[in-house]
Amino acid sequence: SFPGGRRDPADGDAVATALRETREELGVAVAPTGVWGQLRTLPDRHGMTVAPVVANLGPLEALTLNPNPDEVEEVFTLPLAHLLREENQGYTHFRTASGYGYTLPVFLNGPHKVWGLTAIITELTLELLVPGRY
Repeated sequence: SFPGGRRDPADGDAVATALRETREELGVAVAPTGVWGQLRTLPDRHGMTVAPVVANLGPLEALTLNPNPDEVEEVFTLPLAHLLREENQGYTHFRTASGYGYTLPVFLNGPHKVWGLTAIITELTLELLVPGRY
Protein backbone atom coordinates (compact mmCIF):
# COMPACT_ATOMS: atom_id res chain seq x y z
CA SER A 1 0.00 0.00 0.00
CA PHE A 2 1.00 3.62 -0.27
CA PRO A 3 2.12 5.71 2.70
CA GLY A 4 -0.85 7.04 4.56
CA GLY A 5 -2.61 7.54 7.80
CA ARG A 6 -4.92 9.71 9.81
CA ARG A 7 -4.76 13.45 9.60
CA ASP A 8 -3.08 15.03 12.61
CA PRO A 9 -4.46 18.28 14.06
CA ALA A 10 -1.24 20.02 12.95
CA ASP A 11 -1.77 18.96 9.32
CA GLY A 12 -3.28 21.78 7.32
CA ASP A 13 -4.91 19.56 4.72
CA ALA A 14 -4.76 16.18 2.97
CA VAL A 15 -1.57 17.16 1.13
CA ALA A 16 0.19 18.03 4.40
CA THR A 17 -0.94 14.69 5.84
CA ALA A 18 0.39 12.78 2.80
CA LEU A 19 3.76 14.55 2.95
CA ARG A 20 4.09 13.91 6.70
CA GLU A 21 3.12 10.24 6.37
CA THR A 22 5.58 9.74 3.51
CA ARG A 23 8.34 11.25 5.63
CA GLU A 24 7.39 9.18 8.71
CA GLU A 25 6.91 5.86 6.90
CA LEU A 26 9.55 5.98 4.16
CA GLY A 27 11.98 8.63 5.38
CA VAL A 28 11.40 10.67 2.22
CA ALA A 29 10.91 14.41 2.44
CA VAL A 30 8.73 15.53 -0.46
CA ALA A 31 8.66 19.25 -1.15
CA PRO A 32 5.18 20.75 -1.54
CA THR A 33 6.30 21.89 -5.00
CA GLY A 34 6.65 18.19 -5.93
CA VAL A 35 2.93 17.61 -5.41
CA TRP A 36 1.09 17.20 -8.70
CA GLY A 37 -2.38 17.10 -7.20
CA GLN A 38 -4.99 15.15 -5.34
CA LEU A 39 -7.18 12.41 -6.79
CA ARG A 40 -10.84 12.13 -5.89
CA THR A 41 -11.50 10.86 -2.40
CA LEU A 42 -12.32 7.19 -1.97
CA PRO A 43 -13.93 5.18 0.83
CA ASP A 44 -11.86 2.42 2.39
CA ARG A 45 -13.34 -0.85 3.67
CA HIS A 46 -13.73 0.62 7.16
CA GLY A 47 -15.79 3.58 6.00
CA MET A 48 -12.94 6.08 6.28
CA THR A 49 -12.29 8.57 3.48
CA VAL A 50 -8.95 8.32 1.70
CA ALA A 51 -7.57 11.35 -0.15
CA PRO A 52 -4.82 10.13 -2.53
CA VAL A 53 -2.10 12.67 -3.28
CA VAL A 54 0.15 12.27 -6.34
CA ALA A 55 3.67 13.71 -6.18
CA ASN A 56 6.91 13.57 -8.14
CA LEU A 57 9.68 12.05 -6.04
CA GLY A 58 12.28 12.40 -8.79
CA PRO A 59 14.34 9.56 -10.26
CA LEU A 60 14.16 6.38 -8.19
CA GLU A 61 17.91 5.91 -8.61
CA ALA A 62 18.46 9.15 -6.68
CA LEU A 63 15.94 8.30 -3.97
CA THR A 64 17.09 7.00 -0.61
CA LEU A 65 14.33 5.20 1.26
CA ASN A 66 14.58 4.72 5.02
CA PRO A 67 11.44 2.75 5.88
CA ASN A 68 10.21 2.88 9.45
CA PRO A 69 10.27 -0.78 10.60
CA ASP A 70 7.38 -0.10 13.00
CA GLU A 71 5.13 0.85 10.08
CA VAL A 72 6.63 -0.68 6.92
CA GLU A 73 7.36 -4.36 6.38
CA GLU A 74 8.72 -4.15 2.83
CA VAL A 75 9.21 -1.61 0.06
CA PHE A 76 9.10 -2.29 -3.67
CA THR A 77 8.58 -0.17 -6.75
CA LEU A 78 7.00 -0.88 -10.10
CA PRO A 79 8.07 0.94 -13.27
CA LEU A 80 5.36 2.59 -15.32
CA ALA A 81 6.22 0.33 -18.28
CA HIS A 82 5.59 -2.74 -16.10
CA LEU A 83 2.19 -1.46 -14.97
CA LEU A 84 1.18 -0.78 -18.57
CA ARG A 85 1.90 -4.30 -19.84
CA GLU A 86 -1.37 -6.22 -20.16
CA GLU A 87 0.14 -9.43 -18.77
CA ASN A 88 0.70 -7.59 -15.47
CA GLN A 89 -2.90 -6.34 -15.23
CA GLY A 90 -5.95 -8.18 -14.07
CA TYR A 91 -9.11 -8.01 -12.02
CA THR A 92 -10.25 -9.70 -8.85
CA HIS A 93 -13.90 -10.51 -8.31
CA PHE A 94 -15.42 -10.35 -4.83
CA ARG A 95 -18.81 -11.38 -3.51
CA THR A 96 -20.25 -10.26 -0.20
CA ALA A 97 -22.41 -12.35 2.14
CA SER A 98 -25.49 -10.56 0.79
CA GLY A 99 -24.61 -11.72 -2.72
CA TYR A 100 -23.43 -8.33 -3.95
CA GLY A 101 -20.43 -8.74 -6.24
CA TYR A 102 -17.80 -6.26 -7.30
CA THR A 103 -14.61 -6.23 -9.33
CA LEU A 104 -11.33 -4.51 -8.48
CA PRO A 105 -8.12 -4.12 -10.46
CA VAL A 106 -4.98 -6.06 -9.57
CA PHE A 107 -1.39 -5.60 -10.76
CA LEU A 108 1.03 -8.53 -10.74
CA ASN A 109 4.75 -8.41 -10.01
CA GLY A 110 6.39 -11.70 -9.09
CA PRO A 111 5.68 -12.39 -5.43
CA HIS A 112 3.92 -9.04 -5.06
CA LYS A 113 0.30 -8.49 -5.95
CA VAL A 114 -1.02 -4.93 -5.85
CA TRP A 115 -4.73 -5.11 -5.08
CA GLY A 116 -7.49 -3.42 -3.11
CA LEU A 117 -7.44 0.31 -2.54
CA THR A 118 -3.79 0.52 -3.62
CA ALA A 119 -4.69 -0.97 -7.02
CA ILE A 120 -7.66 1.39 -7.38
CA ILE A 121 -5.40 4.40 -6.70
CA THR A 122 -2.80 3.00 -9.10
CA GLU A 123 -5.46 2.58 -11.80
CA LEU A 124 -6.76 6.14 -11.31
CA THR A 125 -3.20 7.46 -11.52
CA LEU A 126 -2.48 5.52 -14.72
CA GLU A 127 -5.67 6.87 -16.30
CA LEU A 128 -4.36 10.41 -15.62
CA LEU A 129 -0.71 9.87 -16.54
CA VAL A 130 -1.17 7.84 -19.71
CA PRO A 131 -4.66 8.36 -21.07
CA GLY A 132 -5.38 6.09 -23.98
CA ARG A 133 -2.61 3.65 -23.01
CA TYR A 134 -4.31 2.31 -19.94
